[in-house]
Amino acid sequence: MRFRLRAAAAAATLVLPLAGLVGIASPAEAATSVTATYAKTQDWGTGFEGKWTVQNTGSTAINSWTIEWDFPSGTSVSSAWDADVTSSGTHWTAKNKSYNGSVAPGASISFSFNGAGSGSPSNCKLNGGGCDGTTVPGDAAPSAPGTPAASEVKDTSVKLSWSAATDDKGVKNYDVLRDGGKVATVTSTSYTDTGLSAGTDYSYTVQARDTADQTGPASGSVAVHTTGGGTNPPPATGDKVKLGYFTEWGIYGRNYNVKNIVTSGSAAKITHINYAFGNVTNGQCAIGDSYADYDKAFTADQSVSGQADTWDQPLRGNFNQLRQLKAKYPNIKVLWSFGGWTWSGGFGQAAQNPTAFAQSCYNLVKDPRWADVFDGIDIDWEYPNACGLSCDTSGAAAFKNVVSALRSKFGSSALVTAAVTADGSNGGKIEAADYAGASQYVNWYNVMTYDFFGAFDAQGPTAPHSPLTSYSGIPKAGFTTADAMAKYKAAGVPANKLLIGIGFYGRGWTGVTQDAPGGTATGAAPGTYEPGIEDYKVLKGSCPVTGTVAGTAYAHCGSNWWSYDTPSTIAGKMSWAKNQGLGGAFFWDFSGDTSNGELVTAVNSGLS
Repeated sequence: MRFRLRAAAAAATLVLPLAGLVGIASPAEAATSVTATYAKTQDWGTGFEGKWTVQNTGSTAINSWTIEWDFPSGTSVSSAWDADVTSSGTHWTAKNKSYNGSVAPGASISFSFNGAGSGSPSNCKLNGGGCDGTTVPGDAAPSAPGTPAASEVKDTSVKLSWSAATDDKGVKNYDVLRDGGKVATVTSTSYTDTGLSAGTDYSYTVQARDTADQTGPASGSVAVHTTGGGTNPPPATGDKVKLGYFTEWGIYGRNYNVKNIVTSGSAAKITHINYAFGNVTNGQCAIGDSYADYDKAFTADQSVSGQADTWDQPLRGNFNQLRQLKAKYPNIKVLWSFGGWTWSGGFGQAAQNPTAFAQSCYNLVKDPRWADVFDGIDIDWEYPNACGLSCDTSGAAAFKNVVSALRSKFGSSALVTAAVTADGSNGGKIEAADYAGASQYVNWYNVMTYDFFGAFDAQGPTAPHSPLTSYSGIPKAGFTTADAMAKYKAAGVPANKLLIGIGFYGRGWTGVTQDAPGGTATGAAPGTYEPGIEDYKVLKGSCPVTGTVAGTAYAHCGSNWWSYDTPSTIAGKMSWAKNQGLGGAFFWDFSGDTSNGELVTAVNSGLS
């Protein structure tokens, strides 16, 4: 599905003050309290992007806002972000989210939406009064109730209880919202929700309504997982996973933001994102980089929504940008990946108490500030019962015990996945852990079919870092994609729970004289961020392909020798993956691709 098509007409922004739509008061009559204005920020002929802005021009804060308007027949809202938008016929209503209902004196808050048709809004109301600020009701909306507590959780029901909201003229009732939709209105401070599905995750919030029928901000959310249910199935046949890693640190030196996933055209061509990485320390899941994750303020030109972050908004950083991305592309699922090469040392302690580890991960992933951002968890343990940056001696059953605990805690409806070794050699890392036994608990494995060879062996021999198959002269038998996948399948892992991995970068040596693989070297080739590693977007121009071997490309330019995947070799790997019945593909990472996403395009086309 494509959103926000940009045409020449989009260059002109049409701003429509609501005074022009609903009539403006004379200067003697105008009140200085709260106003709402509308702007059409993009127009591509068959649709548009619109933006509402609520401005508090008064001297006291407001706790919530509701905008109502009419669209002519044929004009509608197709998706929105930073507001809950509903309709009744041609009448549209937008209510604040739990995180942006409060507007301080002198401040403003905006939300945007994608629309179809060409009409403009009319008959605007803001909190029941005029959008020009002349008739805003005088009494305040109620406060947010307390975050609900869940009890008596069963297969198909749960009891919710919360502390009362306050209001200057009295609270009339409460709306109970499940996953953002109202399921009940009650006068008490408790409610039992029934008719649920077993083994399923739900999120609940509560909003109060006062005697003037004003709705206050939503409470914090509580996550509920009903009991019962079966195991999570693998991807359906023909429904291929197309997953990309987004690195939290990419927003610094690389200047690669979530917005770049949109501007490159990649957002419309993927199904999942792994956000890397959360830390694993003291046997628990922990924040990796709090500033990047949820604190950094993005400017308007860096933001997915086109709106600058403010100092007082509840959530900023990459998490908020991912929230905005999901609002535009609701088919994309986001997983929070924990561990990685640097932070895998903490898994050994986690394996000593898998239940406590799973609880800590659940608490962090489901934190009410960003619970709607993540659809599951991924663990990147390098490597269970084997050596990576450090050596693990947890035993062959440790990995299975950890993912079993995660599945039990997160439930059958959440995604639970793992990045796993591609060492298909005899007696190698695949044989060190019970990946087959653990596979019943995961949706899929991201098999890291890259980094087989590189300048960590400084003198060579030169070899492609991501060979699909073996070839004459390969430095180590079993270090290929085909060998790894064959070993997993022979052990009992279903083929459709295996994803092939693609590196959006190359590995290289310097001091090389021969074109073909197998040459000697003197060390790592220079790289922008790290010796021996360079992004595809750089290599395609600086060191063009010399030839191909084992389903991937290599390049010899001057004294440097690189190996990397191209759109052509990716097409071949995707064809192979489909023939093998694999569940799809993943790649590391978005920032290595070109500005128009040509490698993501190759992954998508090859699996479609």
